[in-house]
Amino acid sequence: MRVSFEWLSQYVDLSGITPEELAECLTRAGIEVEAIHTLKGQVKDVVIGYVQVCIKHPHADKLSLCQVDLGEGEPVQIVCGAPNVREGQKVPVAKIGALLPGGVKIKKAKLRGEVSEGMICSARELGIDDRYLSEEERIGILVLPEDAPVGEDAIRYLGLDDTVLELSLTPNRSDCLSMLGVAYEVAAILDRELKL
Repeated sequence: MRVSFEWLSQYVDLSGITPEELAECLTRAGIEVEAIHTLKGQVKDVVIGYVQVCIKHPHADKLSLCQVDLGEGEPVQIVCGAPNVREGQKVPVAKIGALLPGGVKIKKAKLRGEVSEGMICSARELGIDDRYLSEEERIGILVLPEDAPVGEDAIRYLGLDDTVLELSLTPNRSDCLSMLGVAYEVAAILDRELKL
């Protein structure tokens, strides 16, 4: 059973306790925590951008020149090779100096004679597993909803800053096969109120 720390905190007040401390408490109470998964720290400086202008690259058939508003004043120019990039989209943008999964660091680049000041990201580049993506999301960049706030942290917006506890449950603990069941258990272990 995988348990989202953020989701669990909607049921039980987890303030003042880290995911590692919660894992220790659960393990001492008889529910083994097999692993703790987190993306925190692996991805930095990725914000929500708005593609103001998207035109064909003058020196490459499969590239586009995009003017992207990052909520910081002047828009930046980004060269993008995704087939689904369009004007008017909200997209995750890795700024210069950003860190992506696998230790990839974004630098200012020149692609076919045009400066690129960042990277419009696909879901895969943000560390999202392909099995959670539609066919369209696997092909190109990740397009965010129209109400996504420009300039905000894209990782927080997408819920990728969460920590997930992987529980190894025995057959007699079927009560912990749901978020609510785990929430009841955590509330009892921590002697905190359960909020439904």
